[in-house]
Amino acid sequence: MTKLAVLGCGLMGTPMARRLIAAGFSVTVWNRTRSKAEALQLAGALVADSPALAVAQADIVITMLEHGKVVEEVLFGLGPGSAGAALRPGALVIDMSSILPEQARDHAQRLALGGATSLDAPVSGGTVGAEAGTLAIMAGGLAEDFERARPVLAALGRPVHVGPIGSGQLAKLANQMIVGITLGAVAEALLLAERGGADPARVREALRGGFAESRILEVHGQRMVDGDFAKRGSLAIQLKDLNNALHTAAGMDFDAPITQRLAALYTDAAHHGFDQLDQSGVFCELQRRQKPPVSSDPGV
Repeated sequence: MTKLAVLGCGLMGTPMARRLIAAGFSVTVWNRTRSKAEALQLAGALVADSPALAVAQADIVITMLEHGKVVEEVLFGLGPGSAGAALRPGALVIDMSSILPEQARDHAQRLALGGATSLDAPVSGGTVGAEAGTLAIMAGGLAEDFERARPVLAALGRPVHVGPIGSGQLAKLANQMIVGITLGAVAEALLLAERGGADPARVREALRGGFAESRILEVHGQRMVDGDFAKRGSLAIQLKDLNNALHTAAGMDFDAPITQRLAALYTDAAHHGFDQLDQSGVFCELQRRQKPPVSSDPGV
């Protein structure tokens, strides 16, 4: 039986670990807040006290952590408790966090010095996709490492090998550019329709199936109509990813004006207290910006 370690049991890591256990893998989990890892015990997971103990017997290690600095710390920055200090020779590390491409390449080089191989394989689909096992998985690394990882990744969604190390993160940045921009477009369009007197719920329904159709319109558009901004994904993480895209674009001397404008919108949303909402909460920032409608009644 392939032995897995999952480092990070948050909104995404927990349902992913459940799917791996259900698929028949032996799974050991670790999380900085131990209680989150312990919640997986009833599903059949073993709980480790440190990243090093979690990976000590693992054939494949999956990280699903908040950002690149946390990934670096868990892999290399905890001394003897670091995952990188305890990996078995030949172990495969699959980082499914969303980090910078340059960080993914650096981590891969450092892991290789210890005899481990790696993939960067960030995902899209949110908690809904993690629970259903329908995540879009964008993997960068060697083709043979991807094939080794395929049975594990297939339990989580649809894996696609997109190129060498760092390419998975580039694909995720492209994904987040499209998601962030489309969220803003859907929010602005529904607010415009409502301002003009149309029913935004009916407008969303009317747009479904046309060229404006998207998962954003389907899922996040419904949340906007319902005023349901409880966090599944995070506006703060969406902003982080847009800023990562701009950082990467600048390093390639690539002009990304649309992403730049949307990142400014999400920055304002965070500044006004919407950063802990679902990323569809960008609707709230656009709504906040609207002036009261001018009455058409001259007597008012």
